[in-house]
Amino acid sequence: MQPNQLKLTFCGGVGQVTGANFLLENDSIKILIDCGLLQGVATANAWNSAPFFYNPAEIDMLFVTHAHLDHVGRIAKLVHDGFKGVIYSTPETKSLARLIMEDAFAIMKREMARDGRNPIYDIGDVEQAHKIWKKISYHTRTEIPGGLSVYLKDAGHILGSAMIEFTYGKKKIVFTGDLGNSPTPLLQDTEIITDADYLVMESVYGDRNHEPVKERKEKLERIINESVARGGALVIPAFSIERTQVILYEMNSLVETGKIPKIPVFVDSPLAIKVTDIYKTATEHFKPSVQAEIHGGDDIFNFPKLQFTVNREASEAIDRVSNPKIILAGAGMSNGGRITHHEMKYLPDPKSTLLFVGYQSAGTLGREIQSGVKNITLFGTKVPVLATIDTIYGYSSHKDSDHLVEFVSTTKDTVKKVFVVMGETKSALFLVQRLRDYIGVNAVHPELNDSVILDF
Repeated sequence: MQPNQLKLTFCGGVGQVTGANFLLENDSIKILIDCGLLQGVATANAWNSAPFFYNPAEIDMLFVTHAHLDHVGRIAKLVHDGFKGVIYSTPETKSLARLIMEDAFAIMKREMARDGRNPIYDIGDVEQAHKIWKKISYHTRTEIPGGLSVYLKDAGHILGSAMIEFTYGKKKIVFTGDLGNSPTPLLQDTEIITDADYLVMESVYGDRNHEPVKERKEKLERIINESVARGGALVIPAFSIERTQVILYEMNSLVETGKIPKIPVFVDSPLAIKVTDIYKTATEHFKPSVQAEIHGGDDIFNFPKLQFTVNREASEAIDRVSNPKIILAGAGMSNGGRITHHEMKYLPDPKSTLLFVGYQSAGTLGREIQSGVKNITLFGTKVPVLATIDTIYGYSSHKDSDHLVEFVSTTKDTVKKVFVVMGETKSALFLVQRLRDYIGVNAVHPELNDSVILDF
């Protein structure tokens, strides 16, 4: 490479929504951006267990955009395989990532013991990762070796999520991580990018749009009231980070204004409960209107008949509570966790409703149910799907197609190339074409393990 060049390699997160992993390097430094788990596909276990495309011992730094498992899930394996560098993220991402990684290790250990496989790392690797993990706040420029500097902007996706800008010479490459569906009920809007020379961006919803903002809350209100009228249970597979907190905030508002009745609501996820506690300590990242509510005395994550069920006994006791009731449980794609037990009980009930409020990856049970199948298999048992199945796309934490194009448009005068990643191939290619046609930028969809030389 020439002194004014950087090499970018796409080591994960292409052709798939999950598994984000990108390598940026020159002759004196090797930097990873995210190190996530591949999820929801038949090849996931083999891919997650396989050696990295690079030597972890040669990596100097890892920058983490946010704390979702598909961005942090292989960090402990990276450490196990020889990484001895430094990890950087926002303070909130570090706190959330510890919870996510510990929870993922417990799940992995159980699943691999069941399948007769050895874990790909151990709890000591999780602990070591957090010993070498340093915090960088938003809007703080940090000089790093190799002639680069780094600057973090708020991505508005989940608490602590960041876009990572690397400056080399006088030019910038920006890794978006996942971009928030602004305006969101809780978090501040995604910051704009106006001066990127290269952009590596997500495309989860690159080929479709969400409901308008106003409609998502109205639809939630309608679905709750219809479920109550039928006398059934409303079961919501909810991601522990952001989605659970957003739904609680919306329900709090609906209860306080009398738009939905006061019925039992259960948050049946130990991880989501711990995450909610972190959200309560980081309200400075909430939008000003929400901060005003909190300063006015509103406990935005609490309302009458809301219960947090930490232990297994409390979770099992939910079944003994008469309908109507609402159950928020993990995992968000129905690929494990307590939600599967509730689905087994309530999917055969025509009075009940299963409501998806987030993206369902191809290959997950959530995507299967969402597609309209009449039967599923849970715990070796055939379960009929007689409950109402509904989806609110507006609560997605990802920008939709129109807003992804709008995001790129603010830097179209400077950007030389846009690399569209972190989406299913169909979605990524659709966004590539829209970016070319609508705003005239040079957009491409790279292949796994492709490398490109970038001129700076």
